Amino acid sequence: MKNRARQIQIDKEKGGNGVYRFCKRCYNGKQRDKPCSNCKFVQKKGIFIMRLICAKDYEDVSRKAANIIAAQIQLKPDCVLGLATGSSPIGTYKQLIAKYESGDLDFSKVRTVNLDEYVGLTKDHDQSYAYFMRSNLFDHVNIDQNNCNIPNGMNPDAEAECARYDAVIDAFGGADLQLLGLGPNGHIGFNEPADAFVKGTNKVALTASTIDANARFFASRDDVPTHAYTMGIGSIMKAKRVLLVVNGEKKAQAVKDCFFGPIKPQAPGSILQLHPDFTLVADEAALSLVKDLL
Repeated sequence: MKNRARQIQIDKEKGGNGVYRFCKRCYNGKQRDKPCSNCKFVQKKGIFIMRLICAKDYEDVSRKAANIIAAQIQLKPDCVLGLATGSSPIGTYKQLIAKYESGDLDFSKVRTVNLDEYVGLTKDHDQSYAYFMRSNLFDHVNIDQNNCNIPNGMNPDAEAECARYDAVIDAFGGADLQLLGLGPNGHIGFNEPADAFVKGTNKVALTASTIDANARFFASRDDVPTHAYTMGIGSIMKAKRVLLVVNGEKKAQAVKDCFFGPIKPQAPGSILQLHPDFTLVADEAALSLVKDLL
């Protein structure tokens, strides 16, 4: 990615304390041993830098993300995929279906864990995430749906359901690759902005902004469930690789806050800055507020 080459780690003995993105004058002048006042501090030493893939538009985001997931399946046919719902991954799933139909992918040994499910919706409700996954992926590929795991939104015992789902994730040792979207308020899964990061699967009250964002999928805003079971931040971070897809100008502020700002629970996605293998695939509109940082 352009200008990422200008990011260099400088140790304290050379006048730095981590990773800097050198200004053009220093970089082009080969003065790369010490940052000047115009060089921008990026991360403290030891903190991992995300892999950013810039895409033109939503279709390009979907194609690039599907290529990454397809490579994971081809390299490890019995891999564990962590899957997301909502509008962001639909294009990615369409691309994966096309790869399966062309004979390039085999899902027969793949196992999955989904991020979340609405509380109070049956798996056959047309707005449940179990139904979403069948409609947008599972029913169109040769995956064994007995190997597909989704929280049970109809379990009234939240403590028991969260413990059950954590045990499923732990039995897999976490996902090999976790696919994520990003909410307008920075949520990943249904981990909403809060005062602390929640480690395990939990029952969460959805914020007004999340309910508003999801209302377009229901007959009315009043029909949107107010609670959901969601994989916790700790469970997401157990994944060996994390892939997040984001598009559109409406997500630009969340992208800036989560991936170009401080790590804080008020911007849940910001925790991914600490993941050792995190890839962000974003289109031009989603990156519109951070152009000067790229």
